Amino acid sequence: MQELVFGTYPSWSHLVVRLMLGAIFFAHGAQKVFGWFGGPGLTKTIAGFRQMNIPAAATVTAACIECFGGLAMLVAIKKVHARHGFFLNWSLAQDKGHGFEFNLALIAMALSIVIGGAGVLSIDWLIAPLGGVDGGAAR
Repeated sequence: MQELVFGTYPSWSHLVVRLMLGAIFFAHGAQKVFGWFGGPGLTKTIAGFRQMNIPAAATVTAACIECFGGLAMLVAIKKVHARHGFFLNWSLAQDKGHGFEFNLALIAMALSIVIGGAGVLSIDWLIAPLGGVDGGAAR
């Protein structure tokens, strides 16, 4: 079971996906939590989520998870993006938000890491050292 959860291949492509996915989630979460990158900050995020009947505690939880973990995508799809269809609003048409295609891309990136492992330069081997002829490099 340990190999299934912490096993990874020494893949540079997984490192790239992991770093970019982490940067995207952190940036969007930091907008909601800290008001960075032109974001509203936590107080305005809570107010906006209240308009969608989402309690303050759930908003803070979702914002922190997105900022520090990224599991808030399903909530974003259901509460914000699904009603706008699949595609992003590239024309920035008034009264039309973005669809959920970007969210699906992020979920696919995250699943590729879950399925294939974190790749090189991950800390998996610190959490659960695995043996092997290569000293644990091919996990």
